[in-house]
Amino acid sequence: MSLMFVLVLALSVLIGLSLGVLGGGGSILTVPILVYVAGLDPKEAIATSLFVVGVTSAAGVVSHARGGRVMWRTGLLFGLAGMAGAFVGGLVGGHAPGQLLLLAFALMMVATSLAMLRGRRTPEGAKKHAELPLFRVLLDGAVVGLVTGLVGAGGGFLVVPALALLGGLPMSVAVGTSLVVIAMKSFAGLAGYLTSVQLDWGLTLGVTAAAVVGSVVGGRLAGRIPEATLRRGFGWFVLVMGVFVLVQQAPAAMVVPIVLTVALVAVAATACWRFVNACPLRRVVSA
Repeated sequence: MSLMFVLVLALSVLIGLSLGVLGGGGSILTVPILVYVAGLDPKEAIATSLFVVGVTSAAGVVSHARGGRVMWRTGLLFGLAGMAGAFVGGLVGGHAPGQLLLLAFALMMVATSLAMLRGRRTPEGAKKHAELPLFRVLLDGAVVGLVTGLVGAGGGFLVVPALALLGGLPMSVAVGTSLVVIAMKSFAGLAGYLTSVQLDWGLTLGVTAAAVVGSVVGGRLAGRIPEATLRRGFGWFVLVMGVFVLVQQAPAAMVVPIVLTVALVAVAATACWRFVNACPLRRVVSA
């Protein structure tokens, strides 16, 4: 077993941890690992990622379901609507400039992260574990699927905020339910890729096994992490990944200003959270 393969497997555990704890980040972590560490062709990496993320998400659902953190009706309907929306988004995105789509994706991730960090108030007496209304689930699922189809990624990063912020589910339940949606969309995308891409099944199954181990551990941790901490962690993670994509796609002259601006915002937000009692970031819902 080569050292490179061992490194790929070790990094793959992080894929599962991300999905298990945050309900997102699988594709964003898997594709770079497969391309830059394993040396796969981008299309093969994307197809492999869909298999890894699909199986890992499905495995992660088990831990969350045992903890009562999965809304099955909401997840299945959201997934079906998301698949339909993603198909339409893919048709539209196929005629749009790639750089424009990635810039839109990065800005969307930054906006999403700020919304997650700010949080939303849960009305007193609100029922936290109720299934969402049918129309709301289908509408939110179709919109998220449309955006996902346009940018070609970001399933979990959009599903979790949609369920937590728009749908009003507790963060831990949104994470568990999002895994159902991610699994459905991943397998649907994989079916399309397998018509033209061949997978290295030895590498694919090895990475998947390592990611599943991380997902099981992440699923157990998610049930023990306070709601506010989980929400903040998700928000900061999305912000970092959004800025990374933004820096990659922005003109060279804009890279330094972008990094400095984000660094100042991060420092200000951290200071606000820790030292200012009236900081708006303290509106994050507590567990």
